[in-house]
Amino acid sequence: QVQVVESGGGSVEAGGSLRLSCTASGLPWPFRDYIMAWVRQAPGKEREGVSCISFAGSDLNYAESVKGRFTISRDNEKKIMSLEMYDLRPEDTAIYYCAASNRAGLTECRQIVQRLGSSAAMEEFEYWGQGTQVTVSS
Repeated sequence: QVQVVESGGGSVEAGGSLRLSCTASGLPWPFRDYIMAWVRQAPGKEREGVSCISFAGSDLNYAESVKGRFTISRDNEKKIMSLEMYDLRPEDTAIYYCAASNRAGLTECRQIVQRLGSSAAMEEFEYWGQGTQVTVSS
């Protein structure tokens, strides 16, 4: 049974930092064979691709809204993906989901963080976690 589990969410004041982690177990293929992404959804808003990392971690993609503040990384040996978030803003408040895909490639990894085509790219991600809440107060 595949389990994708996020951790590290919480409540911080604007300007603060958080580190999210995602572990995946039971995947049909090795962890390194999966494109991994972070997607968030704020109340009343559509899902937004935040960041995506390629198989070996050489290709990193970020939404414009988080560039320079968030850093995505992965450790294929430990089967963990992380998202370091700095200078958090109230508009970063959302549920953050970890997603894994064996179907997606570099194109989808770049599309998921774009305003256009993001939803289609998300459809390629087979496995999703339950999400972790991030709340940033002003």
